[in-house]
Amino acid sequence: MTDSKKSSKKRHRFTEHQMGQLEVNAHVLHVSEKSISYSPAFKLAALKAYQQGKTPQEIFIDAGFQLDVIGSRKPNECLKRWRSAHALHGEDGLLEERRGKGATGRKPKEDLSLEEELKRAKAQIKLLEMENDFLKKLEERERQVRASKH
Repeated sequence: MTDSKKSSKKRHRFTEHQMGQLEVNAHVLHVSEKSISYSPAFKLAALKAYQQGKTPQEIFIDAGFQLDVIGSRKPNECLKRWRSAHALHGEDGLLEERRGKGATGRKPKEDLSLEEELKRAKAQIKLLEMENDFLKKLEERERQVRASKH
């Protein structure tokens, strides 16, 4: 990802006042500094309105959201995410929070086979050996710099 894309992905933070404004909206379940959780009914209604030709911005404005508070791209991002969830999981994809479900992640240490434990231990040893080598080289270089100053 380029630096310009990284900076454009900067997270919007809501002020206390903005969070208060958002929380009174009937379509909002929860608001934090960084995110808004929308009601499943709003998600379904928004998808239906989108399918009937309304733009994401129109849908959110009609629902009482101020684009200057939530951000002008938020409606497009939400509708895109909700359309994907609906396509994959149907209405259940919108009714139930799915983030994190089905993620593989790391296996807990208790579930590792002996082979996997050995493989991890060898990798850890290699990492520590590399770290030691690096520190030895760094110390040697610092000694050379100190010696050249005298």
